[in-house]
Amino acid sequence: MGELSIPYIICSILAFVPAIVLHEMGHAFAAYKLGDRTAQSQGRLSFNPLNHIDPFGTVIMPLLLMAANMPIFGYAKPVPYNPQYFEDPRKGDLIVGLAGPAANLLQAVVGTIIAWACYTLLPLGQIVNSNEVALYAFTFFLPYYVLINLFLMFFNLLPIPPLDGSSIFAFFCPVEHLATYYKIQQYALPIFLIVVIVVPEVLRVNPIGEYLNLTAYNLFNLTFPY
Repeated sequence: MGELSIPYIICSILAFVPAIVLHEMGHAFAAYKLGDRTAQSQGRLSFNPLNHIDPFGTVIMPLLLMAANMPIFGYAKPVPYNPQYFEDPRKGDLIVGLAGPAANLLQAVVGTIIAWACYTLLPLGQIVNSNEVALYAFTFFLPYYVLINLFLMFFNLLPIPPLDGSSIFAFFCPVEHLATYYKIQQYALPIFLIVVIVVPEVLRVNPIGEYLNLTAYNLFNLTFPY
């Protein structure tokens, strides 16, 4: 099957699912700590992936991208929260928005530390040569897990609705215009997906891809041990 081997698919799922689940839990936890129980009441503080999965964004689209040998991209169900429960709606919206990318950064740091520890302390050559599970764990899963978290972090930091970085706009938006801003966000996802997926294929120009090369991939190459 080439790259689409069973171990490849398993490692991809094991890396991708925790990355997006903990990303969404980061949003939910931040909202909870700021006084909003909306996400908690809908089970979004759970480690259960089923509570976060969006059928198209979490399953169908990543599989289609994987089959096309394209970088895997996906999304989970948006975490519901009500900024009216926050003491400062604009500041609270910014904190909740950035909590998701922060969760990805934490996972990337933990994955990198584990990789350095294994690379430094364990006889990797002997383990990889004698154990197929170790081969995929060390040579594919760990680097892919770190890279997908960096990818999700930098991608979501773009200040474009409906990405998390757009919460920066809410921080500077006058309070009287916040309701209008949130309504616009509700309809931004379909348009954004067309811009991200269709436009690069039609125009053969991919500025977001170049941005991720300069940020996520360069940071990965600078920090990951192998």
